[in-house]
Amino acid sequence: MFTAKDVMALRERTGAGMMDCKKALTECNGDTEKAIDFLREKGLAAAAKKAGRIAAEGIVGSYMSDDRKVGVIVEVNCETDFVAKTDDFKAFVAAIAKQVAVNNPASVEALLEETCVDDPSKTISMMLNEAVAKIGEKISIRRFDRAEGVVDTYVHLGGKIGVLVNVAGEVNAEKLHDVAMQIAAAKPTCISKEDINQADVEKEKEILRAQALNEPKPKPEAIIEKMVNGRIEKYYKEVCLVEQAFVKDPEQTVGQMIGGAFRVLSFTRFEMGEGLQKREDNFAEEVMSQTRG
Repeated sequence: MFTAKDVMALRERTGAGMMDCKKALTECNGDTEKAIDFLREKGLAAAAKKAGRIAAEGIVGSYMSDDRKVGVIVEVNCETDFVAKTDDFKAFVAAIAKQVAVNNPASVEALLEETCVDDPSKTISMMLNEAVAKIGEKISIRRFDRAEGVVDTYVHLGGKIGVLVNVAGEVNAEKLHDVAMQIAAAKPTCISKEDINQADVEKEKEILRAQALNEPKPKPEAIIEKMVNGRIEKYYKEVCLVEQAFVKDPEQTVGQMIGGAFRVLSFTRFEMGEGLQKREDNFAEEVMSQTRG
């Protein structure tokens, strides 16, 4: 049904004890996501992480046109952090971001078939193969996003996090960039309460009710509902961009900082390697296998 690795992975994602993780997986028939909810309901999960482990190497790169009307972020992966920091790899990522900005491909597969805007004698697939041969590692273009209108991009920690934001209205460039930095730092999942997935809200309410019911001293239903509503308001402040405390001045929200001058239409946040499994090398086993060979 599940393995010891599954238990370890659940423990890493939730911070709960090993036996609690094992029990949660048993109760949920090995379903990790249900086990996370189970642990949260029992008040045993320290922090259920929304994103998967950052596991692959590479960088998130960006491109923005001079008139700020087209913006792109792209994630490109490689095998080692050493390669990700090289000029050759960074140049390749920059070329891919520019290609997406100019040609607006529908998918990574479509992108690979395109003719390179900087060298019409090559396709992007050919350019990728040349980069692999030169750099000496597997390279993959994982994902990208592109926006038109009034845009800004922000890349943090040398390519570990990238943000693309699209707005409408009278734009103050400094405030727009502050919004991009806020998204990088605070990881909102939606723009406002109106945009939030109601299924997520109901799921959060169910978990909060279960937590209240599992407390040592049971509370009346009316008190539980007040607690849940209060915690949901806190939830909104965590996941809704305009409800979040502004990182540069926590005394005001992002919405108050923007002040109605412009409106955020959309945003995308890429965290390099999220959801990908990291290769785990066992040096001792490698040496032994070479010795046996």
